[in-house]
Amino acid sequence: MVRRTRLISRATAAATTLLLTTGPVPAAGAATPGPANPTAKRLNAYWTPARMAAALPAPAPPAPPTAPTAPTAPTAPSTAAAAPADGPRPGEFIPSSRSFDGIPPVGTFFWTDAGGTGRTCSASVVHSPDHDLVLSAGHCLKGYSGTAPERNLGFVPQYHDGLKPFGIFPVRSNGVYVPQEYYDKGEHAGAAYDFGFAVTEPNQDGERLEDAVGAVRLLTGTGWFHAPVRMIGYPGGAPKPLECLSWTTWWASDDPADPGTFERIACDGFVGGTSGGPMLVPWPGGWAVIGIIGGYHTGGNTPQISYSASFGSATRDLYDAATTGAPPAAPAS
Repeated sequence: MVRRTRLISRATAAATTLLLTTGPVPAAGAATPGPANPTAKRLNAYWTPARMAAALPAPAPPAPPTAPTAPTAPTAPSTAAAAPADGPRPGEFIPSSRSFDGIPPVGTFFWTDAGGTGRTCSASVVHSPDHDLVLSAGHCLKGYSGTAPERNLGFVPQYHDGLKPFGIFPVRSNGVYVPQEYYDKGEHAGAAYDFGFAVTEPNQDGERLEDAVGAVRLLTGTGWFHAPVRMIGYPGGAPKPLECLSWTTWWASDDPADPGTFERIACDGFVGGTSGGPMLVPWPGGWAVIGIIGGYHTGGNTPQISYSASFGSATRDLYDAATTGAPPAAPAS
């Protein structure tokens, strides 16, 4: 146990050194802004500091239905399998998190739900040819396919303390891309497809998103084991985001309602609102994203353990669709 603790301490120290020596993702350069965007100007006025602070996490999906069972005669004590083991293992080391002012390519979506309540989910800017793409969880974005200007959906990079350092970037009409499998199967049976992209419009000053804040690289097909991993997320109602240094491992679902294999990461304090937050690894010139909070149990049922759908060919195909302007998938009518 002493040896394991020393190894963890050394790994954490090495990861911290790497974190502090890896600079922020550079912005794309001195691109000339386009004309002012009136949609962004309207959203910038709507999302006041008070409204952003009051926004709630995306609502949790309903539990999957269970088949009714006929009454049976009393039997011996059950030897059925235990409930799914979502959460920390006994004695597991859980790295701590800290609040900070964030980094430019990570931020949060704000929108209003059908009842007019403000909602929020974490997200990150990924490099794309048109410098306009945001990655988040499918369960955050799936309700916003098609056109819905009244929902006030926009992305605020590096939101903190009621501030919008780079303004707000509206999501383009028909700009939400979620896998068709996620629409068809739902949040539980489709947990392995819990990711999505949103194509943005310029901010109120006419700046494209990636030109303003830079971006992280999207990595797919890299497996489940990564270290060090910097996870960032925005807890609902908190004035600042959280970050944590940890590592990801392989997790095979033990819950038939949420099938699949996922990345698993231990980090304390990641509660509602952090869904969609990126799991980042150092990359030349900045960071790359290898997962986002979501997937198994839409990211986990405890603040200590989070999950991500595995980024593979389905993720890359969705990215290709979003960056080439292909028609997005949609819920069955």
